[in-house]
Amino acid sequence: MTRFLIRALFAALGLWLAAEIVPGIAFSGWTSLLAAAILLGMVNAVVRPVVFVLTLPLTLATLGLFLFVVNAAMLGLVGLFLKGFTVDGLWAGVFGAIVVGVVSWFGHLLIGDGRAAD
Repeated sequence: MTRFLIRALFAALGLWLAAEIVPGIAFSGWTSLLAAAILLGMVNAVVRPVVFVLTLPLTLATLGLFLFVVNAAMLGLVGLFLKGFTVDGLWAGVFGAIVVGVVSWFGHLLIGDGRAAD
């Protein structure tokens, strides 16, 4: 549970940074930002694998570039469900997903994946 909360904090940091540098992404307050980070984690855990499997032929045909659209769609889905967090358009979603992904990747490097080293 602690690891999930730390990852949610890194996602919130990524969402905040995306809102600062990507036009078209905005949040209304810190509570909506934290709620968006938690909801993004849940969407990525439940919805994204299904969408990934359904779009696998298109992802393979584009050599993986369609995953940017899938990640943008997950960010847009959070914006659709959560009042106080908005993602305006595909390109805002793509660039926002890149920012959130880089910050989350950096957080993953810092905290590890929870597996013990053998």
